[in-house]
Amino acid sequence: MASPQIVWLRRDLRLADHSAFHAAAEAGPVIPVFVLDDDAAGDHANGGAARWWLHHSLESLGKSLGRHRSRIVLRKGDAVEHLVKIADQTGAGCIHAIRHYEPWWQEAESRLGAECDLALYDGNYLMPPGAVTSGSGDPYKIYTPFAKAMREVMPPRDVLDAPETIHAPGEWPEGDDLADWNLLPTKPDWAGGLRDFWRVGEDAAHERLEEWAGEVSDYEDSRNLPSIDGSSRLSPHLHWGEISPAQVWHALKGRRGQGWDTFAGELLWRDYAQNVVCQFPDYARESYRDGYAGLWRNPNRGHVIADELKAWQRGMTGYPIVDAGMRQLWQTGWMHNRVRMIAASFLVKHLLIDWRFGEQWFWDTLVDADYGNNGVNWQWISGTGVDSNMFVRIMAPLTQSAKFDAGDYIREYVPELADLSDDDIHDPPDDKRGDYPAKMIGHKEARERALAAYREAKD
Repeated sequence: MASPQIVWLRRDLRLADHSAFHAAAEAGPVIPVFVLDDDAAGDHANGGAARWWLHHSLESLGKSLGRHRSRIVLRKGDAVEHLVKIADQTGAGCIHAIRHYEPWWQEAESRLGAECDLALYDGNYLMPPGAVTSGSGDPYKIYTPFAKAMREVMPPRDVLDAPETIHAPGEWPEGDDLADWNLLPTKPDWAGGLRDFWRVGEDAAHERLEEWAGEVSDYEDSRNLPSIDGSSRLSPHLHWGEISPAQVWHALKGRRGQGWDTFAGELLWRDYAQNVVCQFPDYARESYRDGYAGLWRNPNRGHVIADELKAWQRGMTGYPIVDAGMRQLWQTGWMHNRVRMIAASFLVKHLLIDWRFGEQWFWDTLVDADYGNNGVNWQWISGTGVDSNMFVRIMAPLTQSAKFDAGDYIREYVPELADLSDDDIHDPPDDKRGDYPAKMIGHKEARERALAAYREAKD
């Protein structure tokens, strides 16, 4: 009998279009392994919402493997140490894994490759980061030329079917019970909104893709309207690898119109973020551009600023569109993309709070919190990124709310304003706010303060 083959799972919780599973199943009996290694990621260990998703995604994949009379071996601790032990105990011939590009996983892959026979495969992105380069052979730093070059080599590779047969090893190594990891909140159980909003797992991802295929043609018009929510909501499924971007691309590539073309750009942005992280591994922790350190107001240096950060986190800024987004985030683990930009801009420009406090809050509360996307998006909005919006371009939340017809969105997530008219709901008059808070700072005052602080920091 062929020696067992280990499949090391991380953010690739699927069976179809999984090159590591495919190669392992062809080589011998398969031992799928997932190691919860919080220490490796440090301040970017999975946050609360992501842990909720991870529990259900592992549970779903475990059921799929059960239909093949297989299972996932769960371990907690140092991933490399556990994998080496399992390989030694089982006599595994090889460890197969999809490449990951977060700095802690890059380090782990290097350590593991020095200890065991490790086979790495591509599969979580349309193209491997660094595969598309400029005329000089350098990786792209700017999105627009990167996206143009990517479109020239699309479509991506063909997708792989799920293995027809996954043979079990003669003896299974010991593993943890998923419930013992306590990934789900209990005291209190704050995940009711997440349960109502999401279905998790590979089957759910493909069901959502099938639904989205009928909606993508309207994406260009509907994507900026929170009340309609023309988003695909595929982001957490892509982040956790319940579906691959190649599967999404091939399913939608025949669609005509601007909607598909615009959505394709979103998939390309996801690849772009990983290209940036590969060039700058600390991008989600450190500003790319110098000269901003004196700009930010630090919540750790004063209770007033700390209270302002807390008000933003809780959706109590007095700006309905911002507060609706922040409350949607808390309730569902997700926020509409247009509103993400508005809420993020408010933190770094209206409140002048360092973008990293926002990045960490999103990291803890988003089910689709992604090291590359989260860091790249926050640095784009703050003006500190390698390719970013200019700091002096300051979003006007009240204008944005009216422009994108966010009234019903606000009514859903800020129910104390639900009875207001369309004329009042974007910027409620003082006598109609009731218990809803007054604005933390006026838009004109905030804009002038931000521009002055920017000029001072640059001088």
